[in-house]
Amino acid sequence: MKKTSLILLLTILLYSCSDNFSNNNPYIPNYTFSTTINLNLAQFSDLKFVSNAVYIGQPGVGVKGIYVFNTGSGYNAFDATCPNQTLSDCSTVAFKKLDSSDPLKVDKTTVVCPCDKEEYSLFTGQGKLQYPLKQYRVEVNGNLLRVYN
Repeated sequence: MKKTSLILLLTILLYSCSDNFSNNNPYIPNYTFSTTINLNLAQFSDLKFVSNAVYIGQPGVGVKGIYVFNTGSGYNAFDATCPNQTLSDCSTVAFKKLDSSDPLKVDKTTVVCPCDKEEYSLFTGQGKLQYPLKQYRVEVNGNLLRVYN
């Protein structure tokens, strides 16, 4: 009886420690990538402040680039591809505009898909449709962020 209980306990502990990071979305391919962001560089300085995000659109990083966001307790990284649309010219999310007459006034906590006008929170990746933004892992090492899939 003790051996059975011990084996059951060890099995439960083993499965509870596994990495259950699920990132499946039928519209967004699973590309493997890794990129490092140096927070000391000017183009990433917004990430030093809570509720700020930056878009990184370099080739090979995500499908259509990524958004990295400072949540206040860490960082989120999401693919810049609309999660509920097939890949097309209009399937790249962009910061939500606050003033249509001034394109520089944007909400850096929300992105919008131009195809369907759906909004997604950079705090959670959630919108109102079936699939949330595709999230990537973020590893913090001092002033360096490693975003990877």
